[in-house]
Amino acid sequence: MKFRSCLGAALTALALLPAASQAAAPTRACHLPGAEEPLRCVSLPVALDYAKPDGAKLKLHVTIAPAFRESARPDPLFVLAGGPGQAGSDVLQLLNSTFRRIRATRDIVFIDQRGTGLSGKLDCESTPAQEAMTEEQLEAEIVACIKRLNTNYAAYGTASAARDIDQVRQALGYGKINLWGGSYGTRLAQAYARAYPAQVRSLTLDGVAAPDQVIPAGGRDSQAALEALFRQCAAEPACARAFPNARAEFTALSAKVAAGGVKVEIADPRTAAPLKLPMTSTRFLGTVHSILYSPADSRRLPFLIHSAAQGRWEPFIARRNVSADLSADGAHALVLQLAVICAEDMPRLTPSVLAEDAGVLTAPMAARLPALCRAIAVPPVPLASPTPITAPTLMLSGALDPVTPPRRAEAAGKFMTHAQHLVVANAGHGISWLGCTPRLLREFLDRPDAPVQAECLKDIPVPGFQLGSAGPQP
Repeated sequence: MKFRSCLGAALTALALLPAASQAAAPTRACHLPGAEEPLRCVSLPVALDYAKPDGAKLKLHVTIAPAFRESARPDPLFVLAGGPGQAGSDVLQLLNSTFRRIRATRDIVFIDQRGTGLSGKLDCESTPAQEAMTEEQLEAEIVACIKRLNTNYAAYGTASAARDIDQVRQALGYGKINLWGGSYGTRLAQAYARAYPAQVRSLTLDGVAAPDQVIPAGGRDSQAALEALFRQCAAEPACARAFPNARAEFTALSAKVAAGGVKVEIADPRTAAPLKLPMTSTRFLGTVHSILYSPADSRRLPFLIHSAAQGRWEPFIARRNVSADLSADGAHALVLQLAVICAEDMPRLTPSVLAEDAGVLTAPMAARLPALCRAIAVPPVPLASPTPITAPTLMLSGALDPVTPPRRAEAAGKFMTHAQHLVVANAGHGISWLGCTPRLLREFLDRPDAPVQAECLKDIPVPGFQLGSAGPQP
């Protein structure tokens, strides 16, 4: 009965936007992957280079999920995706989970950041042939792609994306807004809050990037997450019996791959066709790193490593395909990612930073970036001294996060005057959709100055380890 009444309210709300945005830019009905219902979309022209307002334009895609109730509150929630390189339209599936409670009374606005998704995605075509290429061949393909796109890459940085957010706010007729940012979206949200403090009612930051964080230098954090996984396996009797040498197997396998001693010849788990794949450190360690983002996923890692150490690479390659599938929708815009990182992070990736934050898992990526940054040729963006953020802020961290663990949020919180920080012991990178968190997000938005009562976060369970081919144990 409740579902039907909500559905009816949703259909009514689709007819027109709430009062705060009725006189704003006209929107159209749109059907997008990840959303079961028609939403509202608008394409807004913005300056490619804000220093040249009369120059070239780009069209910014915005998706609006109108509040279910007609008497919606005037302050919407703007969703800023991660990456850099992920678009708002890539995370629309969060509407029916993470943001459903919030949408009862507020519009949810998803922005495809310039250079992502439907906002002129800066990306390179993936082909099946790339799976068997060497790292040198892959690098050459990316460099050629960068040259083909031939745009002003310096116009795609975080500062420009923050200005785009305010262009969207004004075009849709909103006053103050709430911001939710995930991962890189937390960097963008903080940039907007500093540039437009009077327009921010609240911030929710999930997987918080510190102001001085250098994205490619995450070795310390990823290594800590990997070591925590090995300790947990050793402490759980079933995992310890199945994989008594998990850490040693990983170390030996990493060394063997780095020495060029692994040539994988298997039936492709995706197509069953014969596959010859040079297993490089970038491929191997990059997959391990991505697996650590989710505790549920990372609990498969001892099994995957053990299988590969025994010469059975099929499970590992199948898992690698999950994040590298050529047909996957919502893939990050690689060239946009490079445009941001090469301008904002690489100038700060000094030898001393690498020495302090060195790690096995991130070393291959850090080694590849200089050549790609030379190709994209963006001028360095100096790190500005962080100014205080006064808007009420809710920071969310997973203790097992290999990229933005709690220490990063603590560093960011030093520049916030009204911040709360919630840490989930059994979570990794991103917790907004776990357990009771969606309810807490709604409670925070309704009363951003009140303490969030978050005892329920302790009830988020630890996933079971995968002990064999049948999958995780119950």
